[in-house]
Amino acid sequence: MNTPSLSRRALAVAAATLVAGGSLLALPASAQAVKEGGTLVIGTPQAPRHLNGAVQSGIATALPSTQIFASPLRFDDKWNPQPYLAETWKLSDDARSLTLNLRKNAVFHDGKPITSADVAFSIMAIKANHPFSTMLGPVEKVDTPDPYTAVIRMATPHPAIVLAMSPALCPILPKHIYGDGTDLKTHARNSQDVVGSGPFRLTEFKPGQRIVMEKFDKFFLPGKPHLDKIIISITPDTQSLVLGVERGDIQMLPYAVGAVDLKRLKTNPNLQITDKGYEGIGSINWLAFNTAKKPLNDVNVRKAIAFAIDKNFITKALMGGFATVADGPIVPSSPFAVPDLVKYPLDLKRSAEMLDAAGYKAGANGERFKLSIDYLPGVDEQQKNVAEYLRSQLKKVGITVEVRASADFPAWARRIAAHDFDMTMDTVFNWGDPVIGVHRTYLSTNIKPIVWTNTQSYSNPKVDELLNAAGTIVDPVKRKAYYATFEKIVTDEVPIVFINLTPYHTVASKKVGNLPTTIWGPASPMDDVYMK
Repeated sequence: MNTPSLSRRALAVAAATLVAGGSLLALPASAQAVKEGGTLVIGTPQAPRHLNGAVQSGIATALPSTQIFASPLRFDDKWNPQPYLAETWKLSDDARSLTLNLRKNAVFHDGKPITSADVAFSIMAIKANHPFSTMLGPVEKVDTPDPYTAVIRMATPHPAIVLAMSPALCPILPKHIYGDGTDLKTHARNSQDVVGSGPFRLTEFKPGQRIVMEKFDKFFLPGKPHLDKIIISITPDTQSLVLGVERGDIQMLPYAVGAVDLKRLKTNPNLQITDKGYEGIGSINWLAFNTAKKPLNDVNVRKAIAFAIDKNFITKALMGGFATVADGPIVPSSPFAVPDLVKYPLDLKRSAEMLDAAGYKAGANGERFKLSIDYLPGVDEQQKNVAEYLRSQLKKVGITVEVRASADFPAWARRIAAHDFDMTMDTVFNWGDPVIGVHRTYLSTNIKPIVWTNTQSYSNPKVDELLNAAGTIVDPVKRKAYYATFEKIVTDEVPIVFINLTPYHTVASKKVGNLPTTIWGPASPMDDVYMK
């Protein structure tokens, strides 16, 4: 799943200089044999709270949101931006303005035309409400010189602005619905009567059960989508999902990670499996500390815990060799990743000595202190199993750990957003560029009661300075120097123990054509997908 460094560097260069033509995404060679109609059932253990990706991050929301809402741009499998709602676009020479030239035939699901006013409203709404505050941080305003031209104005150069126009990150909302003054985070139309302009329109949403979307017959790309209907079937039990795809009740299972399941499914002649389509996400599985709580406010305690963890055992034994060890905040496939990190090889003796030195000596029963650990529900191998392993492993150095389960994703998200945790397992994405997916976790200005922000309450003025500077530099070589220093500091102060890269796969029936394998994979519109 690694992406060559050159591709990402090319993206930065392209973002600074590209004037795009009006061509559509290149169709696969099999496009001539595309069959129209049919229903695609997608299985997932993750239950979204609502369907509005403008105010909520994560794959649970992105999976349906990118079908319902269209974005200005989309990306191919080589990191190249492609036209979507915007036919053409241009980033200014100083990288402080991005001009989007919109299609004139695009309408929302209620028939109203999409104009630059909707784009301007959406971008400012995302800036104000999305948990990724750095994603559109430099944006000051969006000018609308005419109904089909939107000019995004930025206070400083923004190296990630073109990537930020992606489907999961920049859904264009209808201003006539969402501009009514209601708080966007709790807007009723996030879940009911949702109106977008994507290839599929919502017909049913039963939280925690299913999402049904039907073909939008006035979609702005001629001849698309091919499917009549997409049903997202939500089942917390991953084994039920695996059995469903084996039986054929489910035709696609994205974000599959279970080693035992993948090994078994690979032998099924009726299924196809690919790890393509997750390059943009850059997913890291990690253990996060609440650094505002004792004893985790002590860096030596955090380091002691890190030294007690055997990452090789986790990736090889618990994850069947499908996963690889992660040691830093930026995924290795990024051109900004560096090898000079502070690492924590398994060393139980050193761990115990550090805890002693920190003043937490073992009592008569061998216990030093107690901690709780939470985990993201629905992905047992990456989350629950690791949490259970950490309970037994940390007991060896005198730390008693209580593993706390959450009923579902919303319950876990509420707990973490409220900072009501000691430690939590989590899977967090780089989202293609550090400005979008990395900065949010470490900036002190992003300590918020929102999941996937800096819920670790980590604060270091030097880190703030480095990230804020890197976020204004377009030249990737110059940016890398800032990120190198940042990575060294963060791995030394260990607000997070990086465990492994998440080995995502898409499992599908061989009856499914044109699997979503662009850099955003299943978190992108499935207008090319068809049933054979």
